[in-house]
Amino acid sequence: MDVLVLMGSANDYDVAKRVVPLFRRFGIDAHITVASAHRTPARVESLVRQAEADGAYGVICFAGMAAHLAGVVAGTTHLPVIGVPLASGALDGLDALLATVQMPSGVPVATMAIGPAGASNAAVFMARVIGCTRTDVAQALADYTAEMRAKVTDGAAKVEALAGEGA
Repeated sequence: MDVLVLMGSANDYDVAKRVVPLFRRFGIDAHITVASAHRTPARVESLVRQAEADGAYGVICFAGMAAHLAGVVAGTTHLPVIGVPLASGALDGLDALLATVQMPSGVPVATMAIGPAGASNAAVFMARVIGCTRTDVAQALADYTAEMRAKVTDGAAKVEALAGEGA
């Protein structure tokens, strides 16, 4: 296992599933499961210990509302932890964002955007971490980045052609 992906609830999979195609593309093996910081703290710790034993590069945590999952994980491991806050509850994710990003000194959580963009960025960020030591992941990430750039360049050419016709 390269990455442990934890969700506070099975409902979080609608957003968390965005990491799956990216991890496949980058050649990253992930174990994706549910463990709640509040309801199953022993499970959280057990999964993190197993990830460490398996040589995982890091942990990605998806959680909404109080969003303590990433912080609890960061407090129990030396592995890099990425938190993805999810939109839910009365504050529509702002509470989750603040709970994820406002960690005490010495217990860092790399925090992504709320929701789907955060899920995709968490996968890319983890690929960057892993790519520091695995050339296959670094190359897959470079190819992915080149494709994104090409799409922007193609889009610019189309818009410039259209704008030239209408000017």
